Amino acid sequence: MTAHAMPPTPSHTVSKRHIRLDAPDGFMLEGTLFEGAGTGPLVLISSATAVPRGLYAGFAAAAVAAGARAALVYDYRGTGGSTAPAGWRTRIGMKDWALLDFPAAARALDAVATGHPMVGVGQSYGGQALGLSGISDRFERYGMVATMSGYFGGLNDRAAKWRMLGIGVPVSLLSSRTPKWLGIGEPIPGTVFRDWARWCSKPDYFFDDPAFAETARYSDVRTPILALGMDDDHWGTRRAVAALMRHYSNAPIEERWISPAEGGSPIGHLGFFRSRFAATLWPDLIGWLLEGRPAAIGRPA
Repeated sequence: MTAHAMPPTPSHTVSKRHIRLDAPDGFMLEGTLFEGAGTGPLVLISSATAVPRGLYAGFAAAAVAAGARAALVYDYRGTGGSTAPAGWRTRIGMKDWALLDFPAAARALDAVATGHPMVGVGQSYGGQALGLSGISDRFERYGMVATMSGYFGGLNDRAAKWRMLGIGVPVSLLSSRTPKWLGIGEPIPGTVFRDWARWCSKPDYFFDDPAFAETARYSDVRTPILALGMDDDHWGTRRAVAALMRHYSNAPIEERWISPAEGGSPIGHLGFFRSRFAATLWPDLIGWLLEGRPAAIGRPA
């Protein structure tokens, strides 16, 4: 057994089904619900920007097999299966993912077992969303994977600024969705991309946006946070992670850093939830989420 692997646990049978989530403004989101006979917490899994929910399906199933009552993965509006309804004319903004979609997903998951304990895990934007959502008190614990400020100056990706501002923004003005060749992941609405690019240009990311008043909610968060960073992540660098985490000023935070050697291969910004890490990286996070077991993965910051 590796130092960070948790002891074997009984494996529960896992079922899954497609569900539709109704956001407060009428936008219908697509999700996949995994259920089992376990009595552990409900687990809400929120994705990174431009990453469809399918990447997180294996982790969701593993959490339910380990004893979670249920786990939900979902696509933010305008991404993956959550396409705009016919005739939709309202602008889709990146903040809608946190202010409308994230709470809608939590409500849908809560409906599985009303009032049952709930935990969450978010990758990149999925970790940023907790502080914006206004529902952080619904979660007993929240795991953040590669969650950081997107400010260009904090990244180790020297081409990111040119790729997003020099190429991405002009392209997004010519098309309603970003093309895959842009290299940011799956297509997202051009309006969302421009929000993202604008925030990444600001030294304090979206906290510097005077029109984004909901960033003040970060100081309300008191949920215990486990923030996992990857040594080989060119976006989630130590300085970028620190720049975001300092805004969770009233939350107990444990920050740990994982090397590629622990997983047996490169991890990068989006690799943690790939199935090749199911036996090496996932068990420790699942144990922390479901039972509050002390985290042993990686090294303290």
